[in-house]
Amino acid sequence: MNSPNILLVLTDQMRHDAIEALGNPIIRTPVLNGLVESGVTFERAYTACPVCVPARYALHVGQLPHRTGVVENTVMPEGRTSFMEVLRDQGYQTFGAGKMHFTFPGTGRASMWGFEERAICDSPVHAQNDFYKNTRAHGYTHVHDLKGVRGEMYYIPQVSQLPAHLHHSAWTADSSIDFLRRRDSNRPFFMMTSFEKPHPPFEPPVPWNKLYRGPDMPHAHVPADSDALLTLWNRFQNRYKYRDRGQDANLIRQLKAYYYAEVSFVDYSLGRVFAEMQRLGLYDDTLVIFTSDHGELLGDYGSFGKRCFLDAAARVPLLMKYPGCTQGQRCAQPASLVDVFPTVLEYAGASCSQECDGTSLIQLAEGASDRTVIRGQYEAGEYANYMRLDGQFKYVYSVPDEREFLFDLAKDPGETANRAENPLYTRKTSEMRTAEIEYYRNEGYMDAIEGDAWKRYGVKTMPRDPDAYLLFQDPPDSIPQIDGYSTSTSSKEFASFRWYGDRDLV
Repeated sequence: MNSPNILLVLTDQMRHDAIEALGNPIIRTPVLNGLVESGVTFERAYTACPVCVPARYALHVGQLPHRTGVVENTVMPEGRTSFMEVLRDQGYQTFGAGKMHFTFPGTGRASMWGFEERAICDSPVHAQNDFYKNTRAHGYTHVHDLKGVRGEMYYIPQVSQLPAHLHHSAWTADSSIDFLRRRDSNRPFFMMTSFEKPHPPFEPPVPWNKLYRGPDMPHAHVPADSDALLTLWNRFQNRYKYRDRGQDANLIRQLKAYYYAEVSFVDYSLGRVFAEMQRLGLYDDTLVIFTSDHGELLGDYGSFGKRCFLDAAARVPLLMKYPGCTQGQRCAQPASLVDVFPTVLEYAGASCSQECDGTSLIQLAEGASDRTVIRGQYEAGEYANYMRLDGQFKYVYSVPDEREFLFDLAKDPGETANRAENPLYTRKTSEMRTAEIEYYRNEGYMDAIEGDAWKRYGVKTMPRDPDAYLLFQDPPDSIPQIDGYSTSTSSKEFASFRWYGDRDLV
């Protein structure tokens, strides 16, 4: 190993099946194709929690959500060590570009979380948002929805209001390239290049918006029994994302076209980073990990968003390249985002006393681990969903529905049938349930269990009013304040997030 340099590339809401070289015949991803060919692909990789903040927290500390307590887009607790902190203390120059989504209270040193320097795009305060400052510096003061219009337009395909060279994905690549050029060459570096796309709104820039056309897109995957495969959280997301009042197949195909365009633009932007690393003689000797925090349903099962453990939402792309790896390798062992923490530490020759739930991806790739089970969790208590992946079977328990789901991924990789109550599978359902309950008992996590069973909190239902729980996510400065034209719906109260109980569900 000539260099301990490390690059983590993180996308937001990218499906596991959105890479050309892994079997998608429509999308074009030449840069990621090259990473597949030169590195290791983890074919069965899953998020620890299918929503942004807890997935990223789990990734950076190597711990599952029941241990961290972060199970939704809420404030992150201080006191846990990120691998960026370990690397910094080891002498690494640590830099992050793009979406961090670190929600520590306040704006002090903890929010850096081991990064010596960051270029961020996700602060709502414009003065602290480097991406916003960059667009303003280029004269785009008239654009308020710099990453697409949300709220009612959240799942309406739209074209970016910024030119391609100022788009968030291009800016993230620019910031990463700038760091590479001015870094301290006497120190190893860790860089996180964190693209916010293809997270909705789906708003590719010109001319990328016409790279794929709606009529050429496949229809969404909607099995005959789709409604029976959904949880309360699917129904709730469809409601507040304005997608539960009927489906338009052409609109969904156009959404997919724009989603693919955003993935391709991320691929192109990442290619610029790789090209700079090659020019500087860094690429071949750097550990590169590419993954995403979770997936996107994109109309599958008649649903949108994430927040469930169907593969479209919970399974993620996970590629890795390092000196000496077996090129083009496909690893079928299950992998998890919590595996990134021990992987980075192993490669850097670092250690941390903090308890870790992950296994090094290097160990998985080289056959040094016999792990067969991974798990995930979304939410807690009365709204929790739990997932156990064991061999060919995936087991999910939805607390608010008081329902079990069992998928036989060998016979039914498209997850078209829930076999939990099928008499041919009830023994397997019982086996998976018992194993998962026993796991949480041994962990002392009693929010989930009561005796030998899942804890029951009562079945939750959606209100009948189709306008209940609709969400607004507008930047305050985008709300019109025009003399003579003020309306109740244009008032600034509509600029704030709507809440479900005490949980922020953006």
